Amino acid sequence: MARFDSHRRDPHPVSIGDHARDNLRFIRETMERAGSFTAVPGWGGIAIGITALGAAVIASRQTSPLASLFTWACEAAVAVGIAVWTTYAKAHEGGTALLSGPGRRFVYSFAPPLLVGVLLTFLLLRIGLFDAVPGVWLLLYGTAVVTGGAFSIRVVPLMGLCFMVLGTVALFCPASWGNLLLGAGFGGLHIIFGALIARKYGG
Repeated sequence: MARFDSHRRDPHPVSIGDHARDNLRFIRETMERAGSFTAVPGWGGIAIGITALGAAVIASRQTSPLASLFTWACEAAVAVGIAVWTTYAKAHEGGTALLSGPGRRFVYSFAPPLLVGVLLTFLLLRIGLFDAVPGVWLLLYGTAVVTGGAFSIRVVPLMGLCFMVLGTVALFCPASWGNLLLGAGFGGLHIIFGALIARKYGG
């Protein structure tokens, strides 16, 4: 009977260099998570996308541009409520502080482009440039997502860039495409990226 050798060497030993690289990778990823706002809600994004698709259908049936924009303004209020609730829930579950560290930096970077978007909307409505509103909304929301995403998970800035591309297209497309492009952005992109976030980063 062959004697069992408890000190037999592993036929595939791990080199010190590989072990060190694994440790460095783990440390780097841990530091990235610690310095990033990870409470971006995936399922919340999907919910926002679904309500935005509904808003696109309702807005397309309105008889005036102002009524159509009012529909989207109501959708924005609904989306804010969903985002706040789902973000808070995910942060609470993961033990992430919303208004300190990465969360505070995310909010400070995300909010200014949105404020500019609100002010420009009033200006565009005042001078009667209704057709420019969809492009401005998509561009500035995308800018907010890119700047806020600099302090969040990697997929968030990519979503913002997609919004900015769609906003650029909206500025040069016929006015009749406005609701379609808003639905594609606030509806389609939120659903796609929300699903990616939920799958890779949870909730």
